Amino acid sequence: MEKEIGNLNDLFFSEHQGRVYRFLIESLEKPLFRKVLSLTNGNQMQASRVLGINRNTLRAKLKKLGIIT
Repeated sequence: MEKEIGNLNDLFFSEHQGRVYRFLIESLEKPLFRKVLSLTNGNQMQASRVLGINRNTLRAKLKKLGIIT
């Protein structure tokens, strides 16, 4: 992962100044959660274990991201 971050150019950081962390998290969370849910056949309890977060936290994030209603 460090290599991928190293590949981000200076323009990226200047364009997203003050928002780099938020931008990257928002860009990665949705595809990450979709992938883990796919691997666990939609089982949120298993997905939360894989991710290392509480199931309620996962559920809240899934709702926020529009993955579940």
